[in-house]
Amino acid sequence: MHWLMTVLHVDSTTELWWVVFGFLAQGMFTARFLVQWIASERARDSVIPLAFWYFSLAGGVMLLSYAIYRTDPVFILGQALGVIIYIRNLWLIYAKRRDEA
Repeated sequence: MHWLMTVLHVDSTTELWWVVFGFLAQGMFTARFLVQWIASERARDSVIPLAFWYFSLAGGVMLLSYAIYRTDPVFILGQALGVIIYIRNLWLIYAKRRDEA
């Protein structure tokens, strides 16, 4: 495990778990693009499925948590704004569905 901590530039097990969490968060965030790409290929049109916004929100919240732990103000600001946008898009989607029902 020491070699992994050296490679990831961490000094404690807590930091190591936060870096692992950060990688998982980035994976979640990247998954949204895969979902969007597959949906667009299937439709032969550019579409944004509902799952895109859920992956965006989950990845954004996870990355924001990681940024807060790392106390990176640039990263915190960027992710906080994204989380607000993802929540707003989900809100708009469900409001439209409610109005159509």
